[in-house]
Amino acid sequence: MAQPVSFSIRPQHHGEIAIFYCVGSLTAEHSGVLKDEVKKWIAGRKRIAIDLREVERMDSAGLGAIVGLYISSKKQNCEFELVNYSESIRDLLGMSHLLHVFEACGRSGTRMP
Repeated sequence: MAQPVSFSIRPQHHGEIAIFYCVGSLTAEHSGVLKDEVKKWIAGRKRIAIDLREVERMDSAGLGAIVGLYISSKKQNCEFELVNYSESIRDLLGMSHLLHVFEACGRSGTRMP
């Protein structure tokens, strides 16, 4: 019997920078969890980073959550980055014509505080 797919977020805050370490599958069932958690921290931050190193899978709803957070961040003059994403997430970003928005950080593995 297959185990239920889960998703969790471990936030870490360093002054005006917030990093969210995600684990599991960022899919329709869990995209609201990411949006709700990160949106609470955008105001008053200079930088938000979403670390996807341990995200096994992401679907269009997960991508939608990330795009929504990107837009919310930009409206608050907060830098938004995706870091440490997998090749399959990179492919999803490419198919969605969003790779250029997130590519520099994801490819190089931006150093976090």
